[in-house]
Amino acid sequence: MRSPTRTRLALVLAALALVLAACGDDDASGVATSGDAAEVDETSETTEDTAQDADEGDEAAFPVTVTVDGTDTTIDAEPQAIVSLSPTATEMLFAVGAGDQVVAVDELSYFPEEAPVTDLSGFDPNVEAIIGHEPDLVILSGDGNDVVAGLEAVDVPTLVLPAAMTMDDTYAQIEVVGAATGHVGDAAEVVAGMQSDIDSLVADLPERDEPLTYYHELDDTLYSVTSDTFIGEIYALAGLENVADAADGAADSGGYPQLSAEFLVDADPDLVFLADTKCCGQDASTVGARAGWGEMTAVQQGNIVELDDDIASRWGPRIVDFLEAIVAATAEVDAGVAG
Repeated sequence: MRSPTRTRLALVLAALALVLAACGDDDASGVATSGDAAEVDETSETTEDTAQDADEGDEAAFPVTVTVDGTDTTIDAEPQAIVSLSPTATEMLFAVGAGDQVVAVDELSYFPEEAPVTDLSGFDPNVEAIIGHEPDLVILSGDGNDVVAGLEAVDVPTLVLPAAMTMDDTYAQIEVVGAATGHVGDAAEVVAGMQSDIDSLVADLPERDEPLTYYHELDDTLYSVTSDTFIGEIYALAGLENVADAADGAADSGGYPQLSAEFLVDADPDLVFLADTKCCGQDASTVGARAGWGEMTAVQQGNIVELDDDIASRWGPRIVDFLEAIVAATAEVDAGVAG
Protein backbone atom coordinates (compact mmCIF):
# COMPACT_ATOMS: atom_id res chain seq x y z
CA MET A 1 0.00 0.00 0.00
CA ARG A 2 1.29 3.45 -0.85
CA SER A 3 2.06 5.84 1.98
CA PRO A 4 -0.34 8.77 2.54
CA THR A 5 2.31 11.22 1.37
CA ARG A 6 3.03 9.37 -1.87
CA THR A 7 -0.68 8.91 -2.51
CA ARG A 8 -1.30 12.59 -1.87
CA LEU A 9 1.45 13.60 -4.25
CA ALA A 10 0.02 11.39 -6.97
CA LEU A 11 -3.45 12.82 -6.44
CA VAL A 12 -2.23 16.40 -6.42
CA LEU A 13 -0.25 16.03 -9.61
CA ALA A 14 -3.10 14.17 -11.25
CA ALA A 15 -5.84 16.56 -10.25
CA LEU A 16 -3.91 19.73 -10.95
CA ALA A 17 -1.67 18.60 -13.78
CA LEU A 18 -3.22 15.50 -15.32
CA VAL A 19 -3.44 17.15 -18.70
CA LEU A 20 -0.02 18.73 -18.62
CA ALA A 21 1.88 17.56 -21.69
CA ALA A 22 4.91 16.15 -19.94
CA CYS A 23 8.29 16.27 -21.67
CA GLY A 24 8.87 12.55 -21.63
CA ASP A 25 7.88 9.75 -19.31
CA ASP A 26 4.37 10.11 -17.91
CA ASP A 27 3.19 6.91 -16.35
CA ALA A 28 0.42 4.80 -17.81
CA SER A 29 -2.32 6.60 -15.90
CA GLY A 30 -1.46 9.93 -17.47
CA VAL A 31 -0.25 11.34 -14.16
CA ALA A 32 2.83 13.53 -14.47
CA THR A 33 5.61 12.35 -12.20
CA SER A 34 7.23 14.77 -9.81
CA GLY A 35 10.23 15.41 -12.05
CA ASP A 36 8.32 16.13 -15.22
CA ALA A 37 8.29 19.57 -16.79
CA ALA A 38 4.94 20.22 -18.39
CA GLU A 39 2.81 22.52 -20.45
CA VAL A 40 -0.92 23.01 -20.43
CA ASP A 41 -3.45 23.24 -23.23
CA GLU A 42 -6.08 25.90 -22.70
CA THR A 43 -9.68 24.74 -22.24
CA SER A 44 -11.85 25.77 -25.14
CA GLU A 45 -14.52 28.27 -24.29
CA THR A 46 -16.68 27.41 -27.31
CA THR A 47 -19.90 25.48 -27.58
CA GLU A 48 -22.22 25.28 -30.56
CA ASP A 49 -24.75 28.09 -30.98
CA THR A 50 -27.56 25.57 -30.51
CA ALA A 51 -26.33 24.94 -26.99
CA GLN A 52 -25.82 28.61 -26.20
CA ASP A 53 -29.33 29.51 -27.33
CA ALA A 54 -31.11 26.63 -25.66
CA ASP A 55 -33.43 27.05 -22.69
CA GLU A 56 -32.71 25.13 -19.52
CA GLY A 57 -33.64 21.47 -19.95
CA ASP A 58 -35.04 22.06 -23.45
CA GLU A 59 -34.94 18.77 -25.35
CA ALA A 60 -34.76 20.77 -28.58
CA ALA A 61 -31.18 21.61 -27.62
CA PHE A 62 -30.19 18.08 -28.59
CA PRO A 63 -28.31 16.81 -30.44
CA VAL A 64 -25.64 19.18 -29.24
CA THR A 65 -21.93 19.40 -30.02
CA VAL A 66 -19.50 20.78 -27.46
CA THR A 67 -15.84 21.47 -28.14
CA VAL A 68 -13.01 21.14 -25.62
CA ASP A 69 -9.36 21.56 -26.60
CA GLY A 70 -10.30 21.22 -30.26
CA THR A 71 -12.13 17.94 -29.74
CA ASP A 72 -15.81 17.84 -30.67
CA THR A 73 -18.24 15.67 -28.75
CA THR A 74 -21.76 15.20 -30.06
CA ILE A 75 -24.48 14.16 -27.62
CA ASP A 76 -27.62 12.99 -29.38
CA ALA A 77 -30.09 13.25 -26.50
CA GLU A 78 -30.17 14.69 -23.01
CA PRO A 79 -28.08 12.21 -20.96
CA GLN A 80 -29.87 10.33 -18.22
CA ALA A 81 -27.04 8.03 -17.07
CA ILE A 82 -23.89 10.09 -16.55
CA VAL A 83 -20.70 8.60 -15.13
CA SER A 84 -18.16 11.10 -13.75
CA LEU A 85 -14.57 10.03 -13.19
CA SER A 86 -13.45 13.48 -12.08
CA PRO A 87 -14.21 14.93 -8.63
CA THR A 88 -14.26 18.43 -10.11
CA ALA A 89 -16.63 17.40 -12.89
CA THR A 90 -18.87 15.77 -10.30
CA GLU A 91 -19.09 19.04 -8.39
CA MET A 92 -19.88 20.89 -11.62
CA LEU A 93 -22.61 18.40 -12.57
CA PHE A 94 -24.41 18.81 -9.29
CA ALA A 95 -23.92 22.59 -9.28
CA VAL A 96 -25.64 23.00 -12.66
CA GLY A 97 -28.57 20.81 -11.66
CA ALA A 98 -27.59 17.59 -13.40
CA GLY A 99 -27.15 15.56 -10.23
CA ASP A 100 -30.25 13.45 -10.83
CA GLN A 101 -28.76 12.37 -14.16
CA VAL A 102 -25.59 11.02 -12.55
CA VAL A 103 -25.61 7.27 -11.94
CA ALA A 104 -22.02 6.71 -10.81
CA VAL A 105 -18.93 8.70 -9.82
CA ASP A 106 -15.34 7.73 -9.08
CA GLU A 107 -14.03 6.75 -5.67
CA LEU A 108 -12.79 10.27 -4.88
CA SER A 109 -15.96 12.16 -5.88
CA TYR A 110 -17.32 12.38 -2.35
CA PHE A 111 -18.69 15.93 -2.70
CA PRO A 112 -21.55 16.64 -2.62
CA GLU A 113 -22.73 13.98 -0.17
CA GLU A 114 -25.46 12.74 -2.50
CA ALA A 115 -22.99 11.85 -5.25
CA PRO A 116 -23.27 8.10 -6.04
CA VAL A 117 -19.72 7.08 -5.13
CA THR A 118 -18.44 3.77 -6.52
CA ASP A 119 -15.08 2.02 -6.73
CA LEU A 120 -14.50 3.36 -10.26
CA SER A 121 -11.09 4.94 -10.70
CA GLY A 122 -10.35 8.15 -12.53
CA PHE A 123 -6.61 7.45 -12.42
CA ASP A 124 -6.75 3.88 -13.68
CA PRO A 125 -10.07 3.78 -15.56
CA ASN A 126 -11.47 0.49 -16.78
CA VAL A 127 -13.79 0.51 -19.80
CA GLU A 128 -15.64 -2.65 -18.81
CA ALA A 129 -16.30 -1.36 -15.30
CA ILE A 130 -17.59 1.94 -16.66
CA ILE A 131 -19.84 0.27 -19.23
CA GLY A 132 -21.34 -1.79 -16.43
CA HIS A 133 -23.20 1.33 -15.33
CA GLU A 134 -24.74 1.69 -18.82
CA PRO A 135 -23.76 5.35 -19.24
CA ASP A 136 -24.92 7.64 -22.00
CA LEU A 137 -22.20 10.20 -21.13
CA VAL A 138 -18.85 9.83 -19.37
CA ILE A 139 -16.83 12.78 -18.09
CA LEU A 140 -13.12 12.45 -17.23
CA SER A 141 -10.17 14.72 -16.49
CA GLY A 142 -7.74 12.71 -18.64
CA ASP A 143 -7.57 9.81 -21.08
CA GLY A 144 -5.79 7.20 -18.96
CA ASN A 145 -5.65 3.69 -20.44
CA ASP A 146 -7.08 5.03 -23.73
CA VAL A 147 -10.48 4.91 -22.12
CA VAL A 148 -11.96 7.43 -24.54
CA ALA A 149 -11.31 5.18 -27.54
CA GLY A 150 -12.68 2.21 -25.64
CA LEU A 151 -15.90 4.04 -24.85
CA GLU A 152 -16.23 5.42 -28.36
CA ALA A 153 -16.01 1.84 -29.65
CA VAL A 154 -19.27 1.11 -27.85
CA ASP A 155 -20.86 4.44 -28.82
CA VAL A 156 -20.61 6.10 -25.41
CA PRO A 157 -19.84 9.84 -25.76
CA THR A 158 -17.08 11.19 -23.53
CA LEU A 159 -15.98 14.61 -22.35
CA VAL A 160 -12.40 15.14 -21.18
CA LEU A 161 -12.27 18.25 -18.98
CA PRO A 162 -8.62 18.81 -18.07
CA ALA A 163 -7.26 20.68 -15.09
CA ALA A 164 -8.01 24.38 -15.43
CA MET A 165 -5.12 26.79 -15.61
CA THR A 166 -7.20 29.99 -15.40
CA MET A 167 -10.48 31.16 -13.94
CA ASP A 168 -11.85 31.44 -17.46
CA ASP A 169 -11.12 27.74 -17.96
CA THR A 170 -13.34 26.93 -14.99
CA TYR A 171 -16.19 29.09 -16.24
CA ALA A 172 -15.89 27.56 -19.72
CA GLN A 173 -15.97 24.02 -18.35
CA ILE A 174 -19.07 24.72 -16.27
CA GLU A 175 -20.78 26.07 -19.38
CA VAL A 176 -19.74 22.99 -21.37
CA VAL A 177 -21.13 20.72 -18.66
CA GLY A 178 -24.37 22.70 -18.74
CA ALA A 179 -24.65 22.43 -22.51
CA ALA A 180 -23.84 18.72 -22.52
CA THR A 181 -26.44 17.88 -19.90
CA GLY A 182 -29.33 20.17 -20.87
CA HIS A 183 -28.70 22.78 -18.19
CA VAL A 184 -27.44 25.78 -20.13
CA GLY A 185 -29.42 28.29 -18.08
CA ASP A 186 -28.37 26.79 -14.76
CA ALA A 187 -24.72 26.78 -15.81
CA ALA A 188 -24.91 30.44 -16.78
CA GLU A 189 -26.40 31.24 -13.37
CA VAL A 190 -23.63 29.31 -11.59
CA VAL A 191 -20.92 31.18 -13.49
CA ALA A 192 -22.58 34.56 -12.92
CA GLY A 193 -22.94 33.81 -9.22
CA MET A 194 -19.31 32.79 -8.90
CA GLN A 195 -18.13 35.91 -10.69
CA SER A 196 -20.30 38.12 -8.51
CA ASP A 197 -19.11 36.47 -5.30
CA ILE A 198 -15.48 36.75 -6.36
CA ASP A 199 -15.89 40.40 -7.28
CA SER A 200 -17.38 41.08 -3.85
CA LEU A 201 -14.57 39.30 -2.04
CA VAL A 202 -11.90 41.16 -3.99
CA ALA A 203 -13.64 44.50 -3.49
CA ASP A 204 -13.49 44.06 0.29
CA LEU A 205 -9.72 43.52 0.40
CA PRO A 206 -7.82 46.08 2.50
CA GLU A 207 -5.32 48.37 0.81
CA ARG A 208 -1.74 47.58 1.79
CA ASP A 209 1.51 49.45 1.43
CA GLU A 210 3.20 46.19 0.39
CA PRO A 211 1.63 42.91 -0.68
CA LEU A 212 1.67 40.06 1.79
CA THR A 213 3.76 37.07 0.78
CA TYR A 214 2.66 33.45 1.02
CA TYR A 215 3.67 29.83 0.64
CA HIS A 216 1.09 27.25 -0.51
CA GLU A 217 1.92 23.69 0.53
CA LEU A 218 0.62 20.80 -1.58
CA ASP A 219 2.13 18.07 0.55
CA ASP A 220 4.59 17.63 3.37
CA THR A 221 7.51 17.08 0.98
CA LEU A 222 7.19 20.81 0.21
CA TYR A 223 5.69 20.70 -3.25
CA SER A 224 4.12 24.04 -4.00
CA VAL A 225 2.64 26.11 -6.84
CA THR A 226 3.82 29.14 -8.78
CA SER A 227 1.79 32.14 -9.86
CA ASP A 228 1.47 30.58 -13.33
CA THR A 229 -0.97 27.97 -12.04
CA PHE A 230 -4.69 28.09 -11.45
CA ILE A 231 -4.12 28.10 -7.70
CA GLY A 232 -1.63 30.93 -8.07
CA GLU A 233 -4.23 32.99 -9.90
CA ILE A 234 -6.61 32.64 -6.96
CA TYR A 235 -3.99 33.98 -4.57
CA ALA A 236 -3.20 36.82 -6.96
CA LEU A 237 -6.85 37.85 -6.83
CA ALA A 238 -6.37 38.27 -3.09
CA GLY A 239 -3.36 40.51 -3.71
CA LEU A 240 -0.76 38.08 -2.39
CA GLU A 241 2.80 37.55 -3.64
CA ASN A 242 4.06 33.99 -4.09
CA VAL A 243 7.49 33.22 -2.64
CA ALA A 244 7.74 30.04 -4.74
CA ASP A 245 8.13 32.10 -7.92
CA ALA A 246 11.70 32.98 -6.91
CA ALA A 247 12.83 29.42 -6.16
CA ASP A 248 15.57 27.83 -8.27
CA GLY A 249 13.98 25.71 -10.96
CA ALA A 250 10.48 27.10 -10.43
CA ALA A 251 10.26 28.32 -14.01
CA ASP A 252 11.00 24.80 -15.30
CA SER A 253 8.71 22.96 -12.89
CA GLY A 254 5.50 23.17 -14.89
CA GLY A 255 4.12 25.33 -12.11
CA TYR A 256 4.65 22.79 -9.32
CA PRO A 257 8.15 23.13 -7.82
CA GLN A 258 9.46 21.18 -4.88
CA LEU A 259 10.95 23.72 -2.49
CA SER A 260 13.54 23.27 0.22
CA ALA A 261 13.09 24.06 3.89
CA GLU A 262 16.11 26.34 3.69
CA PHE A 263 14.58 28.34 0.84
CA LEU A 264 11.31 28.78 2.69
CA VAL A 265 12.90 29.84 5.96
CA ASP A 266 14.97 32.38 4.05
CA ALA A 267 11.95 33.58 2.04
CA ASP A 268 10.08 34.10 5.33
CA PRO A 269 6.50 34.32 3.98
CA ASP A 270 3.88 36.32 5.85
CA LEU A 271 1.42 33.45 5.52
CA VAL A 272 1.64 29.68 5.10
CA PHE A 273 -1.37 27.94 3.55
CA LEU A 274 -1.58 24.19 4.17
CA ALA A 275 -3.42 22.18 1.50
CA ASP A 276 -2.21 18.95 3.10
CA THR A 277 -4.21 18.85 6.30
CA LYS A 278 -6.17 15.73 5.33
CA CYS A 279 -3.63 13.79 3.33
CA CYS A 280 -0.58 14.42 5.44
CA GLY A 281 -1.90 15.51 8.83
CA GLN A 282 -0.28 18.91 8.68
CA ASP A 283 -1.39 21.79 10.90
CA ALA A 284 0.03 24.80 12.71
CA SER A 285 1.68 22.63 15.37
CA THR A 286 3.46 20.31 12.92
CA VAL A 287 4.69 23.26 10.85
CA GLY A 288 5.95 25.08 13.93
CA ALA A 289 7.87 21.97 14.98
CA ARG A 290 9.83 21.76 11.72
CA ALA A 291 13.54 22.48 12.04
CA GLY A 292 14.16 26.21 11.64
CA TRP A 293 10.55 27.07 10.90
CA GLY A 294 10.02 28.56 14.33
CA GLU A 295 11.91 31.61 13.13
CA MET A 296 9.46 32.28 10.30
CA THR A 297 7.18 35.30 10.52
CA ALA A 298 4.11 33.24 9.67
CA VAL A 299 4.82 30.80 12.49
CA GLN A 300 5.64 33.45 15.06
CA GLN A 301 2.56 35.49 14.26
CA GLY A 302 0.22 32.53 14.00
CA ASN A 303 -0.46 32.98 10.30
CA ILE A 304 -0.60 29.28 9.43
CA VAL A 305 -3.82 28.69 7.50
CA GLU A 306 -5.24 25.16 7.49
CA LEU A 307 -7.17 24.65 4.26
CA ASP A 308 -9.54 21.92 3.13
CA ASP A 309 -7.35 19.88 0.76
CA ASP A 310 -10.16 19.19 -1.67
CA ILE A 311 -11.43 22.76 -1.95
CA ALA A 312 -7.87 23.98 -2.47
CA SER A 313 -7.11 21.50 -5.26
CA ARG A 314 -10.28 21.40 -7.36
CA TRP A 315 -11.13 23.95 -10.01
CA GLY A 316 -14.93 23.76 -9.76
CA PRO A 317 -17.59 25.98 -8.20
CA ARG A 318 -15.98 25.85 -4.75
CA ILE A 319 -13.09 28.05 -5.84
CA VAL A 320 -15.21 30.82 -4.31
CA ASP A 321 -14.86 29.06 -0.95
CA PHE A 322 -11.11 28.81 -1.51
CA LEU A 323 -10.79 32.53 -2.21
CA GLU A 324 -12.99 33.31 0.77
CA ALA A 325 -10.66 31.33 3.06
CA ILE A 326 -7.66 33.21 1.69
CA VAL A 327 -9.32 36.61 2.09
CA ALA A 328 -10.40 35.79 5.64
CA ALA A 329 -6.86 34.77 6.55
CA THR A 330 -5.28 37.91 5.12
CA ALA A 331 -7.76 40.10 6.96
CA GLU A 332 -6.19 38.90 10.21
CA VAL A 333 -2.76 40.20 9.19
CA ASP A 334 -2.23 43.84 10.11
CA ALA A 335 1.25 44.36 8.65
CA GLY A 336 1.40 46.83 5.78
CA VAL A 337 -2.20 48.04 5.87
CA ALA A 338 -2.37 51.49 4.33
CA GLY A 339 -3.45 54.19 6.70
